[in-house]
Amino acid sequence: MQVAGKVFVVTGAGNGIGRCVATELVRRGAVVAGADLDEQALAATAELVGDRTRFSAHRLDIGDREAVRAFPETVLAAHGQIDGLFNIAGIAQQFQTVAEVDDDRIDTLMRVNFFGAVWMCRAFLPHLLRRPEAVVMNTSSMSALVPVPGSTLYGASKAALALFGYGLSQDLRGRSNVTVTTVVPGTVWTDLVRASAAQLGAPEAVARVFAAAPVRVARRMVDATLKGRGRVVIGKDAHVYNVVRRVSFRAADRLAYLQVGKIFYARRSGS
Repeated sequence: MQVAGKVFVVTGAGNGIGRCVATELVRRGAVVAGADLDEQALAATAELVGDRTRFSAHRLDIGDREAVRAFPETVLAAHGQIDGLFNIAGIAQQFQTVAEVDDDRIDTLMRVNFFGAVWMCRAFLPHLLRRPEAVVMNTSSMSALVPVPGSTLYGASKAALALFGYGLSQDLRGRSNVTVTTVVPGTVWTDLVRASAAQLGAPEAVARVFAAAPVRVARRMVDATLKGRGRVVIGKDAHVYNVVRRVSFRAADRLAYLQVGKIFYARRSGS
């Protein structure tokens, strides 16, 4: 897909990967409708955009189904067309065992990380199908490949989103000009990852070594989506888990335990 003049919706555009994807698309000549719950963060993203006429900021809670249903009309009113959707917004799980996560938090994790993206796809798909070509990108996670200790519910929400993306791609393949890309990123150095490392007690310098730069991840996401790739794994750690899991799930599970579980469960037991 040629980018110049196209209009893309990017959720989570206020911070981290979402901000990087939004600015990358604008840099390539696109118009971006950036959505986020944090209006101040959106304003900061707008400041980073060179041509302010090609970025509009919209406060949106993707966990609010009615707000999501109404959002396409807002984008059409602002830009006249919609050529793609980048679902990046999501929330992390604090490092907790399944028993420690309360029901309300489980509901929020699934509503934002899974249902929010599903609702966005369903709301925008009728408009995307009217375009000569269009794209959808959903952001899954390395946690969907292997259970990461302390992040079970987060991983479940991202695994559900991955399977949804694969299924949506099948629904549309050969029947439309809309392609669906599922991105499986590993650890990316964002504020969420920084906070998670601090909670786990991992030194920031060490944690950063294993994390990918969000700008590089954003470029890979945009490239893969515009090429219409069905699935892309990004990051050294994600690639390692992807390969090991194909050979032996038990080995991948053990690797995740050695990387995170030993520290996480030791802190829980107080040893």
